[in-house]
Amino acid sequence: MRRAVIAGTGSALPKRRVTNEELAQTVDTSDEWIQGRTGILARHIAGDDETTVTLATDAARAALAAAGIDASEVGLIVLGTATPDQTFPSSATQVQAKLGIDDCVSFDVQAVCSGFLYALSVADSMVAKGVADTALVIGAETFSRILDWEDRTTCVLFGDGAGAIVLKAEESEDGARGVLATKLHADGRHNQLLYVDGGPSTTGTVGKLRMKGQEVFRHAVVNLAEVMAEVVKDAGFDMGDIDWVVPHQANRRILDATARKLGLPAERVIMTVDQHANTSAASVPLALDVAVRDGRIKPGDLVVLEAMGGGFTWGAAVVRI
Repeated sequence: MRRAVIAGTGSALPKRRVTNEELAQTVDTSDEWIQGRTGILARHIAGDDETTVTLATDAARAALAAAGIDASEVGLIVLGTATPDQTFPSSATQVQAKLGIDDCVSFDVQAVCSGFLYALSVADSMVAKGVADTALVIGAETFSRILDWEDRTTCVLFGDGAGAIVLKAEESEDGARGVLATKLHADGRHNQLLYVDGGPSTTGTVGKLRMKGQEVFRHAVVNLAEVMAEVVKDAGFDMGDIDWVVPHQANRRILDATARKLGLPAERVIMTVDQHANTSAASVPLALDVAVRDGRIKPGDLVVLEAMGGGFTWGAAVVRI
């Protein structure tokens, strides 16, 4: 069976790190208020010379270096983002150019916080079908550009960053290394619970993020628990077989509530939301890279990735590292 195997991971963060205390100097909030509701201690905010494309490129280079693969071998780039550098062309093609790749299939996927899971599912299918032998799957965001910095209920929740993985085609037996199962969902009826109030075809502006936090929280716990159980079953495992869960880093309370609903011990859930806040499509690959590099996630481990974002969109994947 031709399967897409994770050969390397990488991530990138803006140089500027902003703590809750620093944020409280310009926003009507406090460290106690933010920590108590979200578990966030700090986030990284992109500077004028840092964009979704520059962060994505740095994360891609780190992943390629970890995999020991030259950029010239890449035949596919799928980039999940809701904050592209330009309306068009895609940020993926700009990453391609920065990596010095003359020709490879490159495009963006827009599923907000689920963008990396959607991108992974697409890339996995294309690698399995032989479209490319080596693929870059990236999640990258600069959400600081679309935040209303006078709305303390949303601006404290998000940060900027990027994460990437290299997928390499390998012939493997069923249940061996690679992407073993993916499951995606969407329900557009919930548009007004989490959205941006602008766009090229409506206002001609970028707009600002708007969210009804309590309702998003309720949907997230139910949807994420269900899709994780669903994808683990599709892969032929039980939740007890899973070594690690790498969730979308939206809110510590969502992570804790989802783990309780599935009966997962907290020590098997990777958490980086305290240091990065919610980096949308970047959060899953960024957290995965952190856990791979610090030695928690090891070759052979069975890992579940999951995320939910505006739309609503949500999804999960089971991967043998």
